[in-house]
Amino acid sequence: MTAATQPNIERMPVTESFGRLPTPEAVDRAAEGLRRRNFIVHVVETGEAARDLVMSLIPDGSEVGQGASETLERIGVTAALDDDRYVAIRPRTRKMDRATQGREIRKLGSAPDVQVNSVQALTEDGEILIASNTGSQLGPIASGAGKVILVVGAQKIVPDLEAGMRRLREYALPLEDAKFQQIFGRRSAINKLLILDGDFPPGRTTVVVVREPVGV
Repeated sequence: MTAATQPNIERMPVTESFGRLPTPEAVDRAAEGLRRRNFIVHVVETGEAARDLVMSLIPDGSEVGQGASETLERIGVTAALDDDRYVAIRPRTRKMDRATQGREIRKLGSAPDVQVNSVQALTEDGEILIASNTGSQLGPIASGAGKVILVVGAQKIVPDLEAGMRRLREYALPLEDAKFQQIFGRRSAINKLLILDGDFPPGRTTVVVVREPVGV
């Protein structure tokens, strides 16, 4: 995009405090809260360790869905999925024509063997908030995928649901909106929101908490 065609970006204010790391004790409380809610939980030190763990949890030959995620791109999961060992759905659907193959795209993305995603907020009591512009990744996370793997940078941990909603609106959305305008020339929005209050059946969802900041 040239300077002449670049859109005039209207910056939303960003509450920078939502990008700071919590105390180690807050990370431990969030991990314990997740376990009480029947999630499988791993706490790792680095994004590299998170990537290696995530890839070890995906069986060879699996159909793998992935939501658009700066977290997964930064730690290398997106690149690692581009391997003949997996059937990565996202690269496949991106090559398809939404006007003529929309039904097939929806069906391919709705029920993968494994859905890998990031989240926008995690409370110290173990509640997970996932916001979306289109909602395409929310169905597989909620029920469509066989297994779900969520990667959470520790900077996304907040005290409670109210703080989690503020983090979505005052931190994640403004940054995503600026990115959308820069790349696509249009605004982003929190059109759909999923709150995971527990896992059912127990053990379907694995949460990888990274003690260092990864993603937005």
